[in-house]
Amino acid sequence: MNKVEIIARRVMGWTLNRWDRWYDFENGAFIAVSDFQPQQNLDHAMLIVERMKSLGFTYRTNGVSEACFNEVCESGETLAEAITNAAFSIADNSPIDEGWL
Repeated sequence: MNKVEIIARRVMGWTLNRWDRWYDFENGAFIAVSDFQPQQNLDHAMLIVERMKSLGFTYRTNGVSEACFNEVCESGETLAEAITNAAFSIADNSPIDEGWL
């Protein structure tokens, strides 16, 4: 799984409905896989922030290239990338090497 897929499944709670779209059970909506790009789109990254807040995480930034959820901080070239990286650091708890899947 790639970074966006891990965030979509483990943070947003979406399921893969088909190879090309997610299903958001909370809102009853389909999201095209290509339409969710949190690393490039700040609005998409802010969806992650809102979801993490609803899960009990606190969010803060240190400028435009670092984002933190509780004590997990990550950086990126943009704030959207930093948010994505921080959420991924929390969500990626896979004990199995991706090469084995």
